[in-house]
Amino acid sequence: MTRHWKFSLLALSIAFGSTANVFAQGPTLTTIDFPGASTTTPWAINNRGDIAGLYVGADKLTHGFLLSAGQYTTIDYPGASGTEIYGINSGGDIVGVYVLDGIRRAFLLKGNQFTKIDFPGAATTETGGINARGDIVGLYAGADKVTHGFLLTGNQYSMIDFPGAPSSFPSGINAQGEIAGNCCTVPTGYLLSEGEFSSWTIPGATFTNTTGLNARGDIVGRYLASGLSHGYVRIDGQMSTIDSRAPLLAASRASIRGATSWDDIAMPTA
Repeated sequence: MTRHWKFSLLALSIAFGSTANVFAQGPTLTTIDFPGASTTTPWAINNRGDIAGLYVGADKLTHGFLLSAGQYTTIDYPGASGTEIYGINSGGDIVGVYVLDGIRRAFLLKGNQFTKIDFPGAATTETGGINARGDIVGLYAGADKVTHGFLLTGNQYSMIDFPGAPSSFPSGINAQGEIAGNCCTVPTGYLLSEGEFSSWTIPGATFTNTTGLNARGDIVGRYLASGLSHGYVRIDGQMSTIDSRAPLLAASRASIRGATSWDDIAMPTA
C-alpha cells in the first residue's frame, strides 16, 4: 500500500543527527514540496543531508525523488507503474520499492545502476533500510503469505524473524548492524543488537512501531493511545513522546512515519 503524507523537515535530524542539539536549540522548519506534486513524502535522510522519498505527480502516479543541494531529481524504476524510496545511506545508495504488474518488488540504486532485490522464493520483496556498509533490510512474503524480515549482506540473504511472532520485519539498520523492527499480533517495536532481541510497547498504547534508528541506537517510532497518534524517541531504553502539539518538536513526523494498519507501516532508512 502506498503511503502519502506531506511533511516539514525537522525530526529527520532526531533519527540521523544530533538529538541533543535539536532539543537544545528548538525547531527549524523547512517545508519539502516536490515541484508540481499533489503530495510529497520525505522518507529518509543521510549524513550529508540528502533527502529521499516519494511524491504523487500530476499524472497521479507515485514517483521517487532525491533532494540534494537544493535540487530535486525524480527517480523512476524503468518500466514500473510506481516507485517509492525508503532508504539512503551516506554514500548516496538508495533502496526502495517499485510496482510492476501489480506486484511490489525491491531495488537498489547505486550510482545510475538499478539492481533488483528478490528474496529467494518470495512472492513479494520490499526494502526499507540501508547502512553505510551497504547492508540492506526489508521484508518479504513467502508462499505461506506470512511477512518475514530479511538482511542482505553482499549477496547473502538472512531471514530475520522475531522469536514466536506470527509476523515481523525490520524497519532500519545502522552502521553498527543494529536492526530496529516491528512484530507481533499487537504491534510492537523491537531491537536486534549483538544477536539479542528486545521489545517494547508504549504503556497504554494499542499500537507501537519503529521507523528508524541512528548510529547511536536512538530509535524513533509511532504509537496510538486513546485513538490519537503520537511519535516517540527511545534513547538508552527511555521513551519520550514527540507530538506536533509540542512547540519543541512541531514537525517531528518527518522521521516518524504515519500508519493506521500493518499495511501502512513504512520502511525506514538508517
